[in-house]
Amino acid sequence: MKGQVVKLDRGYPLVRTEDGRLVRCEHATALVKGEQMRAVIGDWVEAVVPDEHDKGIIEAILPRTREFVRKDPTERALPQVLAANFDRVLVAQPLSDMNFKRLERELVLAFETGAEVGVVLTKADLAESDEALCAVREQVRDLAGPAAQTVVVSAEDPASVEAVRELVPPGTTAVFIGKSGVGKSSLVNLLVGNEVQETAAVREGDGKGRHTTVSREMISIPGGGCVVDMPGVRGLGLWDADAGIGAAFPDVEEFAEQCRFRDCRHENEPGCAVRAAVESGDLSEKRLASYRALRHETVEVKERREEARRMRGEKASTTRGQGVGKPRKGKKR
Repeated sequence: MKGQVVKLDRGYPLVRTEDGRLVRCEHATALVKGEQMRAVIGDWVEAVVPDEHDKGIIEAILPRTREFVRKDPTERALPQVLAANFDRVLVAQPLSDMNFKRLERELVLAFETGAEVGVVLTKADLAESDEALCAVREQVRDLAGPAAQTVVVSAEDPASVEAVRELVPPGTTAVFIGKSGVGKSSLVNLLVGNEVQETAAVREGDGKGRHTTVSREMISIPGGGCVVDMPGVRGLGLWDADAGIGAAFPDVEEFAEQCRFRDCRHENEPGCAVRAAVESGDLSEKRLASYRALRHETVEVKERREEARRMRGEKASTTRGQGVGKPRKGKKR
C-alpha cells in the first residue's frame, strides 16, 4: 500500500493510506540497516501489513521533492532530515522578543530547501506600541528580503490569522519552524479553529511560553492545506547551505560578485567590493559578520565530511574549491 507519513513520534510513523486509513508502522530492517534511511513527516512510502502483525512495515521511501535538513546535532558529520515533500517553510518568531541572529540562520535553512519562504511574527498583541511593531516588521522585511513574505499575527486580530491561512492554500503543505515557546502551536489552533495542539500557559512579564509540541504532525487547515507543527528546534547546524546563504544574503552576494578575486574573504583583500560597501554605508558590518560566520561554518562542515569519508576509506568529494588569489575573468589585478 502507498501512503504518507502524517505523524512521527516514539520512532513509529503514522501513515495515512491512499484510501484514508491510518496505520502505525515500523521500518523494515533492510531499510534502516546501517542507519541508511528513515521515513520523516511528509514522506510518501510503500508499506505492507503482514497477517497477525500489530504494525505495518515500511519497505520503501519514495523520492522526495524537497527536504528540510540540518546538521546532526551530535558531533557526527551527518545530515538530519526533519521533514519532506512540503511547499513552504514558515519561520515563526515572537515580535516582542525577536532574535535576529537566529532568524538569519532559520532563513538560510528555509531558503536552502527550495520551497517558498515566509516569516510569521507572532504575539503582536504584546508589542510595546504600534511604532515598535512597525519598526520590528521593517527590520524583518529588510533581513528576509523580497522573496519572503512577512506576516504579523495577533490572536486578537482574525484578519491576521487569515493572512497566514492564505500562505497555505488547499493542496499545499507548510512547515512551521521556530524556537520553543514562540507561539507555533497557538497559531495552528487559531488556523484550525479548535485546540488540536496542546499549549502551555504564557508566563506573565515576558510573554514567553513553554515547549509543548513533542511530535511532528501534519494537520489539515479548514479552507486551506496542511501544516506541520515542528517541535521547537534548538540546534540549527547548517549542512549543504551554500544556496540558502546566497538566498538569505542576496545583497552581500551581489557585492561579492564585484570583488576583484573570486575567492575573496571580504577581510582586507585589495579590490573587495563588499568591504567597500560597508565603508560606504551600503552594507552593515553586522550583516557582513553574520554572512562570513555562516559561510565559515559551511566550510568547516564540508571539511569534517571529507575527513569522515577519508576515515571510512572512501574517495574524496569531486567538488573543487576555487584557487586562492586568482582574479575573476575580466578583472585586472
